[in-house]
Amino acid sequence: MKSFRTEIENPVVEQDIIELEKKIFQFKNNNIDEEKFRSLRLARGVYGQRQQGVQMVRIKIPYGKFSASQLRRIAAVSDEYSNGNLHITTRQDIQIHYVDLERTPELWAELEKDQITMREACGNTVRNVTASIYAGIDKDEPFDITPYAHAFHTYFLRNPICQDMGRKFKVAFSSSDKDHALTFVHDLGFIPKIKEGQHGFKVLVGGGIGSQPKAADCLRDFLPSDQLIPLSEAVIRVFDRYGERNRRNKARLKFLIKEMGYEVFINHIEKTQKELPNNSYPIAYHPHKIGITDAYSPKKNVDTKAYALWHKTNVIPQKQQGLVSVGLCVQTGDISSDTSRALAVVMEHFCGEEGRFTPNQGILLRSVRKDNVAALYEALDAIGLSRPGFERINDIVACPGTDTCNLGIASSMGLANKLQEIIENEYASVIEAHQISIKISGCMNACGQHTIADIGFQGMTLKSNGKIAPATQILLGGGLLGDGEGLFADKVLKVPSKRTPEVLRWLLDDFQNQHHKNETFRTYYQRQGSDYFYQNLKHLSDASNLIPSDFIDWGNESQYEKAIGIGECAGVAIDLVQTLLFDAEEHLEKAITNYDTKKWSNSIYYAYAAQIRGAKALLTTVQAKINSHQSIIEAFDTHFADFTPAQNKSFREAVQAMNQQSPSKDFAETYLAQAKQVLIWIKSKSHA
Repeated sequence: MKSFRTEIENPVVEQDIIELEKKIFQFKNNNIDEEKFRSLRLARGVYGQRQQGVQMVRIKIPYGKFSASQLRRIAAVSDEYSNGNLHITTRQDIQIHYVDLERTPELWAELEKDQITMREACGNTVRNVTASIYAGIDKDEPFDITPYAHAFHTYFLRNPICQDMGRKFKVAFSSSDKDHALTFVHDLGFIPKIKEGQHGFKVLVGGGIGSQPKAADCLRDFLPSDQLIPLSEAVIRVFDRYGERNRRNKARLKFLIKEMGYEVFINHIEKTQKELPNNSYPIAYHPHKIGITDAYSPKKNVDTKAYALWHKTNVIPQKQQGLVSVGLCVQTGDISSDTSRALAVVMEHFCGEEGRFTPNQGILLRSVRKDNVAALYEALDAIGLSRPGFERINDIVACPGTDTCNLGIASSMGLANKLQEIIENEYASVIEAHQISIKISGCMNACGQHTIADIGFQGMTLKSNGKIAPATQILLGGGLLGDGEGLFADKVLKVPSKRTPEVLRWLLDDFQNQHHKNETFRTYYQRQGSDYFYQNLKHLSDASNLIPSDFIDWGNESQYEKAIGIGECAGVAIDLVQTLLFDAEEHLEKAITNYDTKKWSNSIYYAYAAQIRGAKALLTTVQAKINSHQSIIEAFDTHFADFTPAQNKSFREAVQAMNQQSPSKDFAETYLAQAKQVLIWIKSKSHA
């Protein structure tokens, strides 16, 4: 493949892509360990797919913001390298599937022509920073959080402290106390507050969904905005240092806080203050800018019942006088490249600013003139994007499930399509009258966010007469409370998957018949109680009388087979001595490079990482606990008491010196020299 040097202006980005290309070549020629290569490509957005021989590429879209030109660019890339489909995720990313591994560097280079990155969209990194789609236009917001979310994204992108953590790390910014960004289920969540005229945030920490959901704890009631980056870096450093690295299912921040205790966790955060490169990090606040668009009139009369329903459910007033936002329902988050290009044209005519991909797998068009809404509807209808019910019951969230995901157990998207059809054909009045959420995940990992839905469905299996059939776990009563609080749905019962529509029909019929005036679905559920639903639905869970169609999953024709691959959302541990030593040397080289470019903090961290990886290499040869950076530090002196290269310091004292020093030039020089000597000693020991 040709050089990217004449095409990419940013040398850091260029080097990223060249390195990916080089590592692919090494991997194809058996010169690099498979697990090492996996870690590298995941951090560059290249993810294994259920189908052999092709990759899923995840494109990072910070807080979901995209321009018409960026949408065209992604559509063109999907046509050239994939199958012409763009999949919107619940983290406001875009995924394209069926990509040849060897073409991913070229694909990335094409994206970068419109400043679109794949870096750290997957892997053990700080993932895409999500944010409320209403930021900057929210009537209830204290201020626009967009500059702060953007600053967070840019600060931690390629930051050495979060390139190879124990697991992924998720961050969200809400625009107001209504908490549209769901901060309560994030590793770090921020809700804007103003105190004595100063911008700041309520900070949530340690939330998550998955098989063991946990609501986040309040870390700060009010954090001044200049402390946003320092506190976040302290939390990430503690997670990197103490987080689990072997037991993948226990490696998220929520488990670390539970294991060490909240007070100990807070104490570790305080202890990191000396090593932080910034004690204060002011972020410039820029007023929200909205472009001026022309006036348009519809070519035909759109004053119809369909338009009225769409206007009621899809048009949202903005705080700016005379402007509205318009929500687009995108079925299962899939939008074709042709439709994307047509939408880009619509955006240029009608939107005063960039659009937003939503956590509900939709699109929000922002800053539309009120007098242009009818013409916009006509334009959207012409390209198939005028479906009513934005973030209503028919706007169902669904992960890819068994369509492409290695971990998928059931067809989330097939089920979503069937349920949407039922709702729109049989329960149109519910779409208009009520705000009810349905979310579907193809496995326990909750990428479809089923644990925080009014009605959640999780893909499972069951056995009947010696055969395995697809099944659905029914969850009820989850959702958002606001200001960093929420409810996790209760598991009610499991049914054969093909009976899920019957479950939904009973739920909606009973809700319509039994709910009180102005009562939400969640309140109705809480009033009736979980057992009420179990007793009324338990007859559907009987698996003794299944028929042949029950053994065929939604959207499939052949009999169901449970086939789960190796999940790659967080990579795996690398335990081979030589691989770890090679990894340590690479980090030492990065420490030297960063020292030479006067990036003292980065150099210190890479020198630290080099020593940790070298120590782990030796510890793999003995019976030692090495499931976190801290356990490696503690075990090394026990097993290698003859450690000598650090001027009469123990390994612990030598490595942890970075915790006691500010990242100055002098300390970076001393620490780098120490790291070189430590690695020389470790390599000699490994060959002894």
